[in-house]
Amino acid sequence: MIQVNQSVITEQIILSEMQYHPADSQREAMIKAAESLIISELLRQRAKVLGLVVASDDENTSDDDFLEALIAHEVAIPKATLKECEHYFQQNQKRFTSSPILEVQHILLAAEPSDDEGRILAKLDAEKAIISVLAGADFGELARTLSACPSKAEGGDLGQISRGQTVPEFERQLLLGTVGLMAKPIETRYGFHVAKINRITQGNQLQFADVQDNIASYLNEKVKRKAIAQYIQNLIAEAEIEGYDFNVSAQPLVQ
Repeated sequence: MIQVNQSVITEQIILSEMQYHPADSQREAMIKAAESLIISELLRQRAKVLGLVVASDDENTSDDDFLEALIAHEVAIPKATLKECEHYFQQNQKRFTSSPILEVQHILLAAEPSDDEGRILAKLDAEKAIISVLAGADFGELARTLSACPSKAEGGDLGQISRGQTVPEFERQLLLGTVGLMAKPIETRYGFHVAKINRITQGNQLQFADVQDNIASYLNEKVKRKAIAQYIQNLIAEAEIEGYDFNVSAQPLVQ
């Protein structure tokens, strides 16, 4: 049992809350559930003290509703200035380029994520295909023969690919690659891919005006999250909590 300023959170309530906090162990899930319930209770108690009516103020009102109302009422969050945005841009220019364009062929050796044996075999077949290409086999012909992707009709040609046009795990490896056959198969949710990059057109440096709004949004959100974490830590520090020991100086409670 946990007591939060005279309000009681029973063990049964904590056990019910655990289903919403998956973790590597039952103990970790219980800790996450307990912390979530304590924070929720503190938010609702603080709103009541301030006389804030949050949304419908019933059982369906979420913790986020209470938190947003409390932050708006009690915390002054500064907005990023033009100078701060320009400074961030100058310090992180490599992040602000248009997407490179890659011309790619691939061979998909398909296997379902849950098919362990099938994925082992698919990886072996992909490795064999790489060896065949290195030995002189025509990539396009192998794609027509082996690939499970509709692109096999075009010799595995995917055309031009830029960020956001394929699954992240495939894209991530392609963007790290150089022109030529990739040395290892790429594993994705669909199976294993043999990939060949035929051409890379590098992205262009974006101008500050093109990204100013995005930078401001990022910096504002970063400051807001820090302020929220500090606000919650202050509520915990000022509360009378029995049955649970928060380490207020630990990592931010809002991830």
